[in-house]
Amino acid sequence: MAFSHLLLLLLFLLGADGITFTLKNNCGATIWPGILTSYEAPSLLNGGLELKPGESKNITAPNNWSGKFWARDGCNFDSKGIGKCAVGDCGGTLHCEGKEGAPPVSLAEFVLGSESDSYDISLVNGYNMEVSVEPLGGDGNCSKISCSVDLSKCPQQMQYKVQGKAVACLSPCLVFNNPMACCTGEFSDPQNCQETSYTDVFKSNCPLAYNYAFDDATKSYTCTGADYVVSFC
Repeated sequence: MAFSHLLLLLLFLLGADGITFTLKNNCGATIWPGILTSYEAPSLLNGGLELKPGESKNITAPNNWSGKFWARDGCNFDSKGIGKCAVGDCGGTLHCEGKEGAPPVSLAEFVLGSESDSYDISLVNGYNMEVSVEPLGGDGNCSKISCSVDLSKCPQQMQYKVQGKAVACLSPCLVFNNPMACCTGEFSDPQNCQETSYTDVFKSNCPLAYNYAFDDATKSYTCTGADYVVSFC
């Protein structure tokens, strides 16, 4: 009896029920979602997986998990999971295992907590693919958010090209690498870090997303007791 009580206590403390993330591929081609776990939370699926067109995958995360999801494109992996991706590569492996996706990538970010979860879509590292986050159930500001950028409107100097075709849009910081574009130095506070004509391509297409460092704090959403669907395309 004492053992069963101890087991129940451990399951409660660890958040046995957890949160379910459903990753969905609505694209017309295979994608390879990457997963970066923050802090000391357990890794999910070793940081990466393959999703064929129309396929989805349910992943259970503990209640204290935090991290990011993004989609890799144009990947080619061998039987050992070694290879490269044209966009969003994380060190040449299928399982990112703690490595970030090389920008430009559009990110779905989460911080799960016992009181509430927070989530957002970030374009601070650029944009490579349409992404949306939809809470299922829950209480609070459980809004569905999405982001789709018209790559034809991405300025020439910000276009990320593969075989001569624009497949993603770099952030101004990645292009210009100066304090104003990166919100560093004298621009490293909300008053001096402001949108520019170069961030407008993101802001006009994705007003609900973080478009640059210190962007409007209201673009982070909070929800309690929900599961989440993260869709690409």
